[in-house]
Amino acid sequence: MTSERAKRFPLGLEDLVREPRRPEGRPGEVRAAALAASAALNVRQQPAKNLQPGPAGKAQSRQGRAQAPVAAKAPGGTQARPQIITPPKPLAAPAAKAPTRPIVQSTTARPASSGNTPAAALSPARTAGKRAAQSAPPAKAANRPLERSAAPNVALNGVMALTSERVRERMVERLRANGVTDQRVLNAMSVVPRHMFVDPGLAVQAYEDAALPIGHHQTISKPSVVARMIELAAAGRALNNVLEIGTGCGYQAAVLSQVAREVYSIERIKPLSERAKTNLRPLRIPNIRLHYGDGRLGLPSAAPFDAILIAAAGLDVPQALLEQLAIGGRLIAPVGSQESQSQVLTLVERLGPAQWRESRLDRVFFVPLKSGVI
Repeated sequence: MTSERAKRFPLGLEDLVREPRRPEGRPGEVRAAALAASAALNVRQQPAKNLQPGPAGKAQSRQGRAQAPVAAKAPGGTQARPQIITPPKPLAAPAAKAPTRPIVQSTTARPASSGNTPAAALSPARTAGKRAAQSAPPAKAANRPLERSAAPNVALNGVMALTSERVRERMVERLRANGVTDQRVLNAMSVVPRHMFVDPGLAVQAYEDAALPIGHHQTISKPSVVARMIELAAAGRALNNVLEIGTGCGYQAAVLSQVAREVYSIERIKPLSERAKTNLRPLRIPNIRLHYGDGRLGLPSAAPFDAILIAAAGLDVPQALLEQLAIGGRLIAPVGSQESQSQVLTLVERLGPAQWRESRLDRVFFVPLKSGVI
């Protein structure tokens, strides 16, 4: 160093090392600068025998560049703070600890990673998460029997609630509010358990004022329509013989049995006729006679009838049924086309041997009245 340079720079290299200038700036910048200075100083002070040419022609330490800051010491002879010069722990350490994590945590679909964990260290945990996810389907399969066993219990509880008299009484109160006044009809509606005549899946709707499917493109009529038709047919009279066309599931016949002395019912669809027998058997109703046949022909062997109820809509009332109606008897039938939705509940009264009177009442919607048997 020349004298002129010595005047401008009075301190030597050793002085600069022992008393380094502390850079000003943000904590992160100061820490980075200190780490860079310490690494540079360590490289200068290492003996030449510890250096060897690398594959790219550059000098590298035997332990590798990544470990050089570990051996570096502060200028004062003390080891530098670990948070400055100590590199992160080897990535293999988290990999060894990851399998010890409980697999139960990974089955809850919660992420196994933490926001502070390096991305490379998360790969074992992700692998464990995938393995746990693969084992998750058996856990779901174990829950399926529980779900299947719970569904019947809910349906059973609903059916048990529907069988109570209180539920039917609420239905009867609605019928009374809608204008049904014949106490015999109201009593019959409160006695017959309608839910026994519909599919179990529809039992929760059994006491709603709605028509429900019973199969074979047929329906069980609304409670309000059943009560209305029976009240019109009875008209305050005592009924002896009653004929029903279209047994269906047997519900209306069961209600009629509480009002009339004898009930005859005809069904043209064989499976529905058998179903009606099955539905009525537990109730042990003695005054119902079920027949499989063409309803448009009626039942001449049991005629005449005090009342005839037709639970299907035709364009007109079959003449055979008019002939089987007793004088003074009443026939209730929906008349009209299903396609045009112009069906009207019609009352026909027989006034004499060849005289009938027709009255058109309410708008309704029924399945079509057909001939023949299936």
